[in-house]
Amino acid sequence: MSGARQVVVEADGGSRGNPGPAGYGAVVLDPATGEPLAEAAEYIGVATNNVAEYRGLIAGLTAAKALFPDAGDALRVHVRMDSKLVVEQMSGRWKIKHPDMKPLAARAAAVLPPSSVTYEWIPRAQNKHADRLANEAMDAGRDGRQWEASASTAALDAPARGTVSTPPPAQGPPGDQAGGAARARAALAAARGAADTLFPVAEPGAPDTTAPAAPVSAPAPAQPAAGSSRQQPSGAPGTGWGSAPDLGAPVTLVLLRHGETALTPEKRFSGSGGTDPELSATGRGQAERAAGHFAALGTVQEIVSSPLRRCRETAAAVAGRLGLDVRIDEGLRETDFGAWEGLTFGEARERYADDLTAWLASPDTAPTGGGESFAEVAERVAAARDRIVARYAGRTVLLVTHVTPIKTLVRLALGAPPESLFRMELSAASISTVAYYGDGNASVRLLNDTSHLR
Repeated sequence: MSGARQVVVEADGGSRGNPGPAGYGAVVLDPATGEPLAEAAEYIGVATNNVAEYRGLIAGLTAAKALFPDAGDALRVHVRMDSKLVVEQMSGRWKIKHPDMKPLAARAAAVLPPSSVTYEWIPRAQNKHADRLANEAMDAGRDGRQWEASASTAALDAPARGTVSTPPPAQGPPGDQAGGAARARAALAAARGAADTLFPVAEPGAPDTTAPAAPVSAPAPAQPAAGSSRQQPSGAPGTGWGSAPDLGAPVTLVLLRHGETALTPEKRFSGSGGTDPELSATGRGQAERAAGHFAALGTVQEIVSSPLRRCRETAAAVAGRLGLDVRIDEGLRETDFGAWEGLTFGEARERYADDLTAWLASPDTAPTGGGESFAEVAERVAAARDRIVARYAGRTVLLVTHVTPIKTLVRLALGAPPESLFRMELSAASISTVAYYGDGNASVRLLNDTSHLR
């Protein structure tokens, strides 16, 4: 399959008694037309609402996967449910405490790769199709039988979907669809223009384990439907800051530039294609002061470092004080500056004037001799960011990295253009901070703080 295949899953579950006779329903939709591609429903005996809702999610994801068995990682599924519990837990913003929910969440997370699935809470009035399927399943169980697709009338109870629109794609650097001002603008435009949006921009998914199959059928011709038996909420939330759902604790990335090396005070190009220098005596002192600062704060919960030696040494100093392990992420390494490695800016200008001018003018231009362009660096740094944000939901993570990756993370969070890289000062062992929220938006909280070094 060429390109990404996008589908929407709407899922629901209910229990008449909580716990009581329970069933679930799920429908897979084409996001462009709203056409139902498959339905799944089942009576599951006595269970709670939450169990039934999770079972509906598992069935919907399984149905989507079954429709496109050859899509692999190219399949993108956006789940819409009126269960805030399931949405928040599967998005990683709420902890799963109930023992009955943990295995169900694990089964749901295992159906597709975590990066392929996103979640959205919707009011129950926008989830009528799946709600009706769940009630049909419970009605069938009451009558001593199982739900049959040929008898389903759920499609008629769903809202008209022919005019559904999708948000405009976020503009900006590669890999920046998960955050920044561009995405915020797209989301706000979508909220104003299409309240029934089916496929918003992706956000990180959930962890991996194993999942069962679920009964799946293509949708049957619809007939008039009866009302739902589940309790109706008093009202649906509106649009705007005041009525937005609680997004939970953000992932906070604390960005620590490594301490000085012998090349730092001479302002020489020192990337991932050079000699991989160690920290100087000054740099080791800076790393120790940074470690003392983070030990006093007590907020850092995880440490991730560039693979280059100067970062690993800086990270080790902090980890030793905090009693934490250091995880290495290749995406956090510095730019490969090619033939400019070890040169000052003036020396590079003298030897490679035309190449340097072209590099300063365009993020797509690489340094002389096969180095990396800023566009290439932005792509891998954004991918690293997405991995880290998905892995450490709600936690404070120290990233020990370099000038270009830190500036890139800041500019992506702001939705700023590539030339902004040349307008930021970033001192050795300085601290910057960016927070990422559950809706994908980011907030820059600190830039180039060196107060801990004084």
